[in-house]
Amino acid sequence: MERTKIIHQLDTPFSTAHWPQINQEDQAAILELLCNLLSPLGQYRKSFITPSKGKRDKSRKRKSRDDSVSHPAVPPAVPPTPELATSLDVGLAKISRSLEKLSSRATPSHSTGGEDQEDKKTSASPGPGPYAVVFVARSGQSSAFHSHFPQMVATASSCLPEGQSIRLVGFSRACEDRLSSCLGIPRVSCIGLREGSQLAKGIIEFVRDHVPPVDVPWLREARDGQFLKPKINACETTVGVKRPKTS
Repeated sequence: MERTKIIHQLDTPFSTAHWPQINQEDQAAILELLCNLLSPLGQYRKSFITPSKGKRDKSRKRKSRDDSVSHPAVPPAVPPTPELATSLDVGLAKISRSLEKLSSRATPSHSTGGEDQEDKKTSASPGPGPYAVVFVARSGQSSAFHSHFPQMVATASSCLPEGQSIRLVGFSRACEDRLSSCLGIPRVSCIGLREGSQLAKGIIEFVRDHVPPVDVPWLREARDGQFLKPKINACETTVGVKRPKTS
């Protein structure tokens, strides 16, 4: 019979943040709408944008460019990028930075001196608008990569008008390969969509009708200013077998 013991673990007294609950049928419908929306961007990229092949390819191009100086070739006309590209961000780091900037507007500033030149530039230029929906492919990757999204989306939504809070869609089934194929890039794990294109209006309205806003209770609990006792968990674990001493 295995021996057991009780160990104690210090935990946060605040409530944990959860991803919005979305049933599988709605997830499948949202994924289908998203792929249909992204497909023209992938077709444009495959037709008119040459994928990078690294530094060696750049050196080869430089040599061929020197050889063709005497006989310059007329480049083919490239159509403008689809309108949707200006309302779309791809990549976990880029979307996290955008949410962080929006969240900083909702939190009061504690600086005592004047604004830096960098802050003046950012305040003078408004930049792109807030996201309407953030899509995350949660399946197949560690939660450490996307566990911050519920808190960041909730804080970023706190400075937006009621009814326009950012929706967070986490796909529980593997869909990275399909999204990367639709966009024509090697890997896609996170997509941020803004309300700039008429083409995206349908999927944004569908998501707002079927996905609730992100609720992070501990943000309200922290604002209440009430003292919360430390939370200590008692966990039962097995005691390992003691190794015999070797002479």
